[in-house]
Amino acid sequence: MTQKIIAGVDIGGTKTRIMAYLGERMIADEVLVTESWRIRQMETDATTLAGIVTNLCGGVAPAALAVGAHGCDTGEQCLHFQALLAARTGGAVQVVNDAELMVPAAGHVDGIGVVSGTGSIAVARTADGKMLAAGGWGWILGDEGSAPALVREAAKAIRHSLDRGQQGDPLIAALMRELNTDDQTKLGILLNETRGAAVWGRYANAVFDAAIAGSVLANRVIREGGAGLAALVELLIERGANPALVVAGGGVISEQPMLMTAFVEAMAKVSPSSQVLLLREPPVLGAVALARRLLVGQGLSSQIGAI
Repeated sequence: MTQKIIAGVDIGGTKTRIMAYLGERMIADEVLVTESWRIRQMETDATTLAGIVTNLCGGVAPAALAVGAHGCDTGEQCLHFQALLAARTGGAVQVVNDAELMVPAAGHVDGIGVVSGTGSIAVARTADGKMLAAGGWGWILGDEGSAPALVREAAKAIRHSLDRGQQGDPLIAALMRELNTDDQTKLGILLNETRGAAVWGRYANAVFDAAIAGSVLANRVIREGGAGLAALVELLIERGANPALVVAGGGVISEQPMLMTAFVEAMAKVSPSSQVLLLREPPVLGAVALARRLLVGQGLSSQIGAI
């Protein structure tokens, strides 16, 4: 049997990773800045992404392509982008939310995926394949437990602390260092000037550094961030998601053990019977697993990672 090319794509808010295989041999592993190719216009983005993937595969469109896309937050959006990509590659295509890559990337076939990175969202499928999502509203409205939301909540906590005349918490100095200012009254102005999820997200290290230094405020912000992520999962369970397995991933929760600990502790209250895992593998492997499944003709169900 002739080996066919399959490709998996993880489109995150900041980075896009593409991995392609010919049989069991990896032929491409590329990381791009998402903003360098994605303009948030689905037709154009589909054309651009199909071209990038085909070029990485030596000019041959993959026989099966699976994409986890940040911002595809409804089943309809996923199916629309999927149809556009299929029309441009001619092969089998599956598009899911990027949070749905967590479960197959961890080697499981059914569960709830949670992302905490530049944004945050929890996603699952019902037994008949219907997509369930909670969160993903962006850092201005929500994205609890994401990097920019942690910075937002940290700034609010500082504001309340200073208004009470309490100035000694290490979080204040840590965020001021991150913003390169010695004037605490300018925190709001400087954050406003650097408005943007990716930029604010880079300040999140100040929150974790302060927590390690004993900041009461930072520890509370992290604890509430973990609880916010667990609350998203709780909403999906209430709407019919299988609570047996929860897999968390994304740049913040995978690199900051304090946030994962807060999430696990909150999950113990929300759904004590759930197994909660931290994804150790790159999420793009979940897309590769889905592409392999597409190649053998398995359709979408609640078991999105079945191979």
